[in-house]
This record gives sequence, C-alpha cells and structure tokens, in this order.
Amino acid sequence: MLLDTYGRVATDLRVSLTDRCNLRCTYCMPEEGLQWLGKSDLLSDDEIVRLIRIAVTHLGITEVRFTGGEPLLRPGLVGIVEQCAALEPRPRMSLTTNGIGLKRTAQALKAAGLDRVNVSLDTLRPEVFKTLTRRDRHHDVIDGMAAAREAGLTPVKVNAVLMPGLNDDEAPDLLAWAVENEYELRFIEQMPLDAQHGWKREGMITAGDILQSLRTRFTLTEEGAEERGSAPAERWVVDGGPATVGVIASVTRPFCGACDRTRLTADGQVRTCLFATEESDLRSALRSGAPDEEIARLWKVAMWGKKAGSGLDDPSFLQPDRPMSAIGG
Repeated sequence: MLLDTYGRVATDLRVSLTDRCNLRCTYCMPEEGLQWLGKSDLLSDDEIVRLIRIAVTHLGITEVRFTGGEPLLRPGLVGIVEQCAALEPRPRMSLTTNGIGLKRTAQALKAAGLDRVNVSLDTLRPEVFKTLTRRDRHHDVIDGMAAAREAGLTPVKVNAVLMPGLNDDEAPDLLAWAVENEYELRFIEQMPLDAQHGWKREGMITAGDILQSLRTRFTLTEEGAEERGSAPAERWVVDGGPATVGVIASVTRPFCGACDRTRLTADGQVRTCLFATEESDLRSALRSGAPDEEIARLWKVAMWGKKAGSGLDDPSFLQPDRPMSAIGG
C-alpha cells in the first residue's frame, strides 16, 4: 500500500495524460500557451498502462482519474482506458475534461470501460466563457456534457471556478441549471497553480462566499463528515434532495488530513500533493528496465515522504514551478 508517515493511505491515483490543452483559461495559463513537453519526455501509452497496473496490483489503488492538460487530446486515450478496465482487480475510472471533444468520444469511452466524467464549466454565459477561456467553445462543452450523460458516463460532475468580476454572481444559476440537467455541481476555490503565478488570496471567491450566494435561492443541508469520507468536496443537499452541491475549499478549508491521492504527471513523475515542490522520477526506472517490484518500491518511498498539509497558510509557502496543466488536476 501507499502509506505515509501520518497514517494516510493513497487509494486514488490521478494520471495526467498530457500537458497540452485547447483552452487558455485565465486561472491556468497565459494566452500564448506554454512550452509543451517533448514527445520523448511523455510517457508512452504502454508505460502509462504499466504504471497503473503496478499501482492497482501492487499498491492498493482502487480509483484512477485521467487528467491533463486536456486528456481528450491524448490519441491513445480509449485504448488506455480499455487496457486498464481489463486489470484485476478492476479500478473505477473517471476522466476530468474541459468537455471539448466529449461529444464525439463519450460513447467510445463508455464502451472501453470508463465509468464517469468530471467536466469543467465555469459559466452559463457564452461571452463570459470566451473571456475566461479565450476560446469561443461554450456550445461544445454543453453538447459534450449531454453526450456523456446519454452515454451513461454518470454521474456527470461539473467543476466550476468563480472569478471576481467575471462569473462571481453565477453560483445560483449554475446550481439551478445543474439540478435541472441532473448534473452534480462542484465549486472549486481558485488555487495558486496558474502558470503566471498571479494568484492572490485577497479578493478570491471563498467557500463562504459561494455558500452565502447559493443560500439566497436554495436551502442547503450539510451532509457531514461521515458522508464525505476522503472526498475533497464538502457536500450539501439542495432543497431536501436528492440533488447535492459540493464545494472544494482547498484554500480556506483544507482537507489534507483525509487525503487519499497520489499523482502521476504526464512525464512520469510522482507527486504527493498538487502543491508539492518536489517530484519522484518513475520514468527513468521504467526506461532503464526496472522490474515492477522496484518501481513499486520507489513509489512507496515517494509517498512515505508526503507532507502533513499543503502549506498554503505558511508564510514561506512557494507556488509550485509547474502549473496545473503540467501536473494534472
């Protein structure tokens, strides 16, 4: 198992399949994009599947989430999902995507064995979407989510980030829309993971702000810690149910004590935390011919050194050099 010195056990693996993205969200990367990883730096499809197999069969991983960048840009995605679905024991598999391209791939992903999707959508207003993402693709995301629901990639979860002066007034509208369409909405506090390092705590939309806004239209009943478990989202039942809404308050209400995640970057580095400043290299071991047992040992060593928390409240906190697109969400 992947145990750390604080007694936490990682059972949830987040796998970044690419650092590339077809949007340019203001809270993630600059308009001109980034210097992408070279093809030789990226793990191959077979290397990704092998690492996931090791994680599942040697290290106790039960959940696998494919991320990016934008994972739908990975040409071999369907084949990777299909091979991982054949593992014993079979992990539950999900995908975090911006939704562009999901309309044409949802059925194939479901057939390959994907269980569900998380789709990022911060606004219901096409003009605000264009400002936030620097791309006019709002309709593609909406269509992609509908295709995922029809394909059975459910529950379809929606991830939304609220930004001051842009979409900070949309929380109630987003929730009403999600409930109507049977999507599960999750608001995420903006985190210091932008490539520009422009994040500032002052003025950010907090979990408290979001809940206050939602309560102007809805009655929210907290589910509680027992229902939450190790999930990053605190959840509330909406108007008596069955719909729920979640808030992932990584900045103002950190949940590090219950974290059960380990992360693999697109270039084969283990990360113990989104905010980690250090990584452990598995790619070199893979390519030097190391057996599965040695790779599993290296992974265990990396996770053993996981820190108690993200350190966001520490005056000495340094934002990771690598942005969200490089390390996976």
